[in-house]
Amino acid sequence: MKYCSTRGGVQGWDFQDVLFAGYAPDGGMFMPESIPTLSQATLRGWSRLSYPKLVMEVASIFIPTELIPRKDLEFLVGSAFSGFSIRDVVRTVQLKDGLTILELFHGNTLAFKDLSMKCTVCFLDYFLKKENRRATVLVGTSGDTGGSAIQSAKGMHGLDVVVVYPQGRITQIQEKQMITCLEDNIHVFAADGSSDDIEQPLRRLFADQELVKSHGLMSLNSLNWSRLMIQLTHSIYAYLQLMDLEQLEAGKPLPELEVVVPTGGAGNITAGLIVKQMGLPLKLVAMVNANDVMHKTVTSGDFSMAATVTQTLAPAMDIQDPYNMERVFWLLLGGNGASVKKIMEEFRHSHAHTLLENHHKLLCHHLSTGTVNDDGILETMRRCWEENQYVVCPHTAVAVWHHYNCPHDPAVNRCYIATASPAKFQAALQRAGLTYDLPEAIRALDKLTPRYQNLERSLNWSKDWEQKLRETIDSVRSARENGLTYYN
Repeated sequence: MKYCSTRGGVQGWDFQDVLFAGYAPDGGMFMPESIPTLSQATLRGWSRLSYPKLVMEVASIFIPTELIPRKDLEFLVGSAFSGFSIRDVVRTVQLKDGLTILELFHGNTLAFKDLSMKCTVCFLDYFLKKENRRATVLVGTSGDTGGSAIQSAKGMHGLDVVVVYPQGRITQIQEKQMITCLEDNIHVFAADGSSDDIEQPLRRLFADQELVKSHGLMSLNSLNWSRLMIQLTHSIYAYLQLMDLEQLEAGKPLPELEVVVPTGGAGNITAGLIVKQMGLPLKLVAMVNANDVMHKTVTSGDFSMAATVTQTLAPAMDIQDPYNMERVFWLLLGGNGASVKKIMEEFRHSHAHTLLENHHKLLCHHLSTGTVNDDGILETMRRCWEENQYVVCPHTAVAVWHHYNCPHDPAVNRCYIATASPAKFQAALQRAGLTYDLPEAIRALDKLTPRYQNLERSLNWSKDWEQKLRETIDSVRSARENGLTYYN
């Protein structure tokens, strides 16, 4: 299995190469050069696997044994999932009127990011120890990714983590999960801006190939292929849990499953599209909040950003630049890097692109969308509780809104992706008139000392932030080379 850039300028990289990368040198994102197909026999063989065992099988398709032998891969995946709060790691919950929810939030930070993050960090640690070297992770977060990266990598000898989050635009719990980690390999910045603002200086830092190579600079956002690779398992697991393939007659076509995903950076929905290309008959629905770039793109072909990011009750989805859309275009256009490059360069330059008619038709054929405002989020949270005594977080509510407002064919099963625990969103729960007990680990955050730096707004804020982050990355490396500890 080799990997290429979505913009056509890079081919032939292996899994270790892309694991330690951010954006490709040509500005694109890494994808497998070919998408493998899953046979019915393979799916039948996987139908009774636990989630960790399924992750192992999926990962083994994309990671050659000469890079990570199967025995080592089994150990790494097992280690990644050892600290989850339920034995099965994830679970499906079947509620009233066919409402089926896949809970992905039983990791340390109570968000789905823990699933792929823990595996990816274990892979990184494996190679860093094997080669006795270090790397620096640079992460911009809209809420959950930063906390998951920190909790997954804290105290790791070979990895420094620099996280930037939008101050005042995430929940207090999300913030505390980041700023209360005092391990010397963790460096946290609070930026006076949106998650899309943060993306600007980070893109320039990753575009500096000298910096990338000299500091081992890499990303743990879902632009990292390893994160996306693990997320493939979400849709496959849901399908195998809800479809009894062992009872399917030989030669019969696979039944369809509708998967409804709350979407911000579009990582989970991109993973679903890859799984669809691998042969699973999925009907994919991407649900967004008031930041509706993806919805506009699918419904009208208008791939454009609004002037500002709207703050909503679902902050992890407050994104006007769904960066994994680049991978979506690459998949739908058959790996045509030149076309993807043209689309994305126009979008980066003007923050707008109108899809060609045939491109728009392809997108509509494979993906449908919906958009939900804050009132819809609160209404859905209340109704789900009233009818099921089941509390959903505001992000999951964006998906579940679809259940209550979009009738479907009863013959087609549906699954809604639950991306985070309600415990992380107390303010939204209060507005909905609901309560949810905080786990002890969350209550303990109030007793911890915070440590972080501010990235203040200035006339030239984007360049100033870039310079501050560059200085931190340089200082961290210099301290390590001299056997010292660098603190924020």
